[in-house]
Amino acid sequence: MRQSTSGTSAVGDRRYSVWLNRFAWLTCVATLLLICSGGMVTSKGVGLAVPDWPTTFGYNMFLFPVSKWVGGILFEHTHRLMGSAVGFLTIILAAWLWLSEDRQWVRNLGVIALGGVILQGILGGLRVTMMKDEIGIFHACIAQAFLGLVVVIALATTQFWRALAHQRLDSQKFAPIKTLAIAITIAIYVQLGLGATMRHQHRDLAILDFPTANGAWIPDTSAAELAKINQWRDARALSDVTAFQIWLQMAHRFLAFMIAIAVVAFCVRIWRDAARFAALKRLSALWVALVICQIALGAWTIWSNKAADVATAHVALGAVMLSFGVSISAICWQISQRENGTVGALRRQNAAARRPYHGEQLA
Repeated sequence: MRQSTSGTSAVGDRRYSVWLNRFAWLTCVATLLLICSGGMVTSKGVGLAVPDWPTTFGYNMFLFPVSKWVGGILFEHTHRLMGSAVGFLTIILAAWLWLSEDRQWVRNLGVIALGGVILQGILGGLRVTMMKDEIGIFHACIAQAFLGLVVVIALATTQFWRALAHQRLDSQKFAPIKTLAIAITIAIYVQLGLGATMRHQHRDLAILDFPTANGAWIPDTSAAELAKINQWRDARALSDVTAFQIWLQMAHRFLAFMIAIAVVAFCVRIWRDAARFAALKRLSALWVALVICQIALGAWTIWSNKAADVATAHVALGAVMLSFGVSISAICWQISQRENGTVGALRRQNAAARRPYHGEQLA
């Protein structure tokens, strides 16, 4: 019996590579830093500080003199270099997964990640050459989706992920938990998309006060009121706003409030109905802490009139919240899939046991 157990452990060890897992998490961290860099570029409004692509003022991107890394060029050029680094890491990760992973779906995720990082590089270049805000918004949204994908890869290459195969649960209680986790994660992604639209569409904040909006809980966006608001903004050298931009920021606030309620509800549900899953308990509690910090950073962004460092921290924490949502959803999905597989196998065994035995069929 000992030899059998040892042999099974050895097979499991061969399937798990600690260095592959560490490299996957390194790629996640590098992607998060790249998103922070992109947030800083947008917050400072220096996205076109370097007017050409893929060169940098005619230089090979990697040979651009350090002495010229000044002002907005520093942020934009650094963002390009970090993007190249993430691309290089993703190439290695995809190849490593393809050569060493025994699960086809994980290998496929590596290929998708490779395609995603290539698409991101092209979108970043088109944003410079075509000067379209819509491309910048799409570029930001794909970046968040790419981070979520790499987080799933990193999670799937842990020993913890394989250990989930041995978890057992009450499927009736756990199904709503999984659904809620996925719904919150989707809502966070939509929220990040709204934030990206606000950043790329308007150089100043459309609403400059919080928690009220232009002095009211429900902003007045009539033509007369908009004229007064823009007259006040013109006197302070702020760009004009439209009713759409005001309501876009209001939608961002409302969705943040709904996400906060949902995250707290999810945490309560986990601690009540799935308390024995220690990882989910810790992640859900941290998720609550993150959403509180994120709301505080959102308010600070408004009160500071979108200070670049505060706005960038807001973007970064939003990406971290999405990563938590993706991780929690993936864990819930994996547990439920294992449970569904176990239930299906038991049903097939029971069905086979109930079939009548016909001895003459063996003759």
